[in-house]
Amino acid sequence: MVTAYDYPSALHVDLAGIDIVLCGDSVAMVELGYDTTQPVDMEQMLHHCKAVARGTKRSLIVGDMPFGSYEVSEELAMTNAFRFIKEGFTDAVKIEGGRDRAHIVEKIVKNGIAVMGHVGLTPQAISVLGGFRAQGRTAVKARGLVDDALALQEAGAFAVVVECVPAPVAQAITEALEIPTIGIGAGPHTCGQVLVYHDMLGMTTHPHHEAFVPRFCKRYAQLGNVIREGLESFKQDVEAGTFPSEAYSPYKMPAAELRAFQALMAQDATSRQTQAHRAAERLKQSDEYEQIKLY
Repeated sequence: MVTAYDYPSALHVDLAGIDIVLCGDSVAMVELGYDTTQPVDMEQMLHHCKAVARGTKRSLIVGDMPFGSYEVSEELAMTNAFRFIKEGFTDAVKIEGGRDRAHIVEKIVKNGIAVMGHVGLTPQAISVLGGFRAQGRTAVKARGLVDDALALQEAGAFAVVVECVPAPVAQAITEALEIPTIGIGAGPHTCGQVLVYHDMLGMTTHPHHEAFVPRFCKRYAQLGNVIREGLESFKQDVEAGTFPSEAYSPYKMPAAELRAFQALMAQDATSRQTQAHRAAERLKQSDEYEQIKLY
């Protein structure tokens, strides 16, 4: 699974044969420039989901339900889940949380919408967790994550994301479940893996974004450097007058039409010069000219 947030990134993910494309609320950080995922809302998520859907032909599309879109009540969760399917054209939705969210997952699934769960580090809850920190690092907390995942499975989730937990914990969750697990920063023992598009392709090379690239993310390309170099080369060519060259100026006029156009422009220039001369003469003969001379 890989994230995508717009038509071009969805095309790339789909053409690469990735099984699942996640239109994640991480769009808040990598596309919209926020420090967390919390500010993004339903309208923004639906906007990006629509673009992803237009670029996806093969991959399963999962939409991240944003912070505040499902916690208040089962009714609100249902309404917004329906919007992801009907307006965002996703195939499923993803909800963060374990046992405390199982009743919401169950409600949505019973009403015909597939749900992917998410345990471990749940970025929407960083205010409670104290930041982007690994979870399940004590025996009791690790066992709690297993129970969370089991509760989501019982509620009807078709898969569970396991984020930022020690590898043995992710392995225990995977072995305890009958549904697939998808790891991110959780070691090699999950059924699948997910990374953020911008992180894995090295697109966020600005220092502001560098601070948010997690240590577990392998960079499979450095596209940010390539993009910056391309933009700098364009700037240099324009300033030097070497772009566009003849090779990039493809639109021509027949020679006869060009001569006729140049003749028309010459006539226009003569006409404009005559009109300007007449206007100057009228100005000199008017009171306005006397007023202008005062200043």
